[in-house]
Amino acid sequence: MRADARRNYDRILAAAAEAIAEDGADASLEEIARRAGVGSATLHRHFPARQQLLEAVFRDRVEALRATAADLATDPDPGRALETWLRTVTRHAVSNRGLAASLMHSPQDSDSALGVSCRTMITNAGADLLARARRANAVRSDVSITDLLQLVNAISLVAEGEADGAAQADRLLSLALAGIHPVQEAAKDA
Repeated sequence: MRADARRNYDRILAAAAEAIAEDGADASLEEIARRAGVGSATLHRHFPARQQLLEAVFRDRVEALRATAADLATDPDPGRALETWLRTVTRHAVSNRGLAASLMHSPQDSDSALGVSCRTMITNAGADLLARARRANAVRSDVSITDLLQLVNAISLVAEGEADGAAQADRLLSLALAGIHPVQEAAKDA
């Protein structure tokens, strides 16, 4: 990428991060271009689709979630590690309005390697923590990482627009997590 093109790319990403923080994932592309000091055509040359722009903005944030999962992989309590990570993912999604919907439900025909990479990083990071929790019998055997990420996604979507979204999301996640423990499964069968 030429130096001027790289500067434009970086300015677009910075402007998009600001606009998304204020207005969510539906932030105006024209406003993003204006903030970046580029024309709409320049924005669309770098990011032909909104999804590609969102994925680029959220890439570093997804990397942070993956790193958190790696750090938690050494926690002596695998159940607590999984729960801590899911709470981190939920807080992250609530505070980055639109992340849950944009990354977890991108178009099926999207060929964006970045979007696939972000979803794969989140899924793999969580799957490793879930596997450890299963081996420690801290999680029901029929719970999948897809189940857990869909719960986090739904909770985040409900809570992200609320004034006390983070607190509401944490409360809802606590209720949902109570249902994944093996003790609950045994009580149901009794």
